[in-house]
Amino acid sequence: MIASKTIKKHYIKSLTFLLLILCSVLSLGFQPTVKLNPQLKLYDSLVSRYRYFKPDTALYFVNRGLELANRLNDDNGKAMMLNQLGMIYDNKGQYNESRKQYLQALTLYQKTGNVKGISAVTIRLGVVENRKGNHDKAIEYFLKSLAISEKNNYAFGIMESNLTVAEGYLGQKNYPVALKYLKKAEFINDTIPFSNITLNIYNNFGVIYRDIKRYDLAEHYLKKGIALSNNIKYQGLNITLTNNLASVYALTGKKQEAILLQKDALKKAKEIQNFLREMEVLLGLAENYKNIDGKISLAYYQQALELAKKNNIYKREVEILNQMVKLYRQAGNYKEALRLKEAEKNLADSFLYQDINSKISDLQADYELSKSEARVKELQYINTQQNLRSTIILGVAILGLFVLVFMAINNRRNRQFNQLLSKANQELKESNSVKDKLFSVLAHDLRGPFAAIINLLGMVKAGYLDEQEKAELIDKITQNSTAYLDTLNDLVKWGETQIKGLRINPQTISISEEINLNKDFLNVLLEDKKLSFSNEVPTDIKVVADKAHLDFIIRNLIGNSIKFTNAGGSIKIFAEEEKEVIKITVKDTGIGMSAEKQSRIFNFENISLAGTGNEKGNSLGLILCKEYVLANKGTISVKSQKGVGSEFSFTLPKG
Repeated sequence: MIASKTIKKHYIKSLTFLLLILCSVLSLGFQPTVKLNPQLKLYDSLVSRYRYFKPDTALYFVNRGLELANRLNDDNGKAMMLNQLGMIYDNKGQYNESRKQYLQALTLYQKTGNVKGISAVTIRLGVVENRKGNHDKAIEYFLKSLAISEKNNYAFGIMESNLTVAEGYLGQKNYPVALKYLKKAEFINDTIPFSNITLNIYNNFGVIYRDIKRYDLAEHYLKKGIALSNNIKYQGLNITLTNNLASVYALTGKKQEAILLQKDALKKAKEIQNFLREMEVLLGLAENYKNIDGKISLAYYQQALELAKKNNIYKREVEILNQMVKLYRQAGNYKEALRLKEAEKNLADSFLYQDINSKISDLQADYELSKSEARVKELQYINTQQNLRSTIILGVAILGLFVLVFMAINNRRNRQFNQLLSKANQELKESNSVKDKLFSVLAHDLRGPFAAIINLLGMVKAGYLDEQEKAELIDKITQNSTAYLDTLNDLVKWGETQIKGLRINPQTISISEEINLNKDFLNVLLEDKKLSFSNEVPTDIKVVADKAHLDFIIRNLIGNSIKFTNAGGSIKIFAEEEKEVIKITVKDTGIGMSAEKQSRIFNFENISLAGTGNEKGNSLGLILCKEYVLANKGTISVKSQKGVGSEFSFTLPKG
């Protein structure tokens, strides 16, 4: 009886196995082919070629491809280019941008019914979430892609989806489930032609078996993948497989063999100019040298950091800086550890601030979309109402006069209601805008400073520092606290202007006198940097403005010039008459700024930088300057050139 059941189970398994192979093979012949323009295919291959080592060149070909697809009205071609654009952003760690491109591509593929495209882009959306650490959400995307591919008997898609589901569970360190899906991918791989997915399957087997300490199996799969990837087309994956094999050797005590493998992989990565693979191997070498030679390990980390900086991969920069801080602490170099920790914190805060801005933009876009949909429904309702009224008028002519009177009253009420609704919407929008701005500023300008002070105090408390270093740190804490108090004061001023509105007390004021008063207030800072200062505004030039606002504008602009001018430089203020206004200009010989920095200097996208003397600051001063100038019926602008200096100009009505 037991033998009979066992035979029956084996029979069912064998039959299932044969059916799966049959479905996989047949599916290759049933996939609808999508005809693409040959030029678009060429652009796609060029983008794939340059994406990893010349992203700017890849971006150029993407834009050319999008232009051509738009001219041809080719939705599949456009989706293909958007998918490539998403992968370019993905490689840079700009996950919010990559997700936007993938979603646009998915919409176009769904419109054309392109199953392969839908499956591929759904997987890319899952990859973004996996890299962000949202493994549950990533697995949800991967399973959705698997369902699409299985429904359409798309064998390659089924294999890739199983592979990525395994990667999602690998991210959760759920190795048994990851292995289950990976074995399904390997099974289908044996029934279809060889591809880069095959190499990814072997690489993931190697990583899983390494992590669960089955080093013999890990080595088997990684060596198998390396043997199959010894082709220029698969050099990137060959490097990854080699680096992972080196990590297995390192764990089994073969450190020197591991290092030799990684050095060979590093050479290959440089030859093919693949900065992502190069960075991957540099980090592997740094890890292997940690317990052998700390200086060599730091040198490899430094090379990886330079690559991350060059390619704007902020998240990886933060991770590398964190590892370097640990090494410097182990070596007892607390000063360098502190410097890098501050750099790590500043970069992390900047990255967080950009992410918050991006999320706020997405929320605003969602709000606008909801508002548009509500408007469409409202118009549909109005249209239905008008049709009903027309039917009543035509069907019951005798009640025409009554209907006209009723409509007049109803329309009047509708107008009153719409006016009240419009006013309420406007007030709500303004309230939300103030709240969003204040939230962004608090997240960016106060969270980081408090963390910095706590870090510095921790260094003092730890007792690792001598008296001179302790005194330097206490001075630094004092300077930072002063700067952060200025930030808080600016926040309070800005918050009051947003909530209570600006109160203006206009009066006729001598510009030259106000400049001299504020210059006296800043004399200590001018003398510290040995800056020359000249007030070339004639004493008879007067403007009409609020005195407190004018004081703040002048003091802030002079303070900025001091902050960003090197020792021995100069600051000059002059005025010009223009029709009904006076134009006042603060000119310095400072470090200047780029055109991109100038474009956002007066809004919340601006990020404050340290001055030439490492002075702290915040991005609120110039925002308040702009609000005060506009409130006093003036304008404000900037002209600047890097390495030459800056000119901040504002106008006010003549006195």
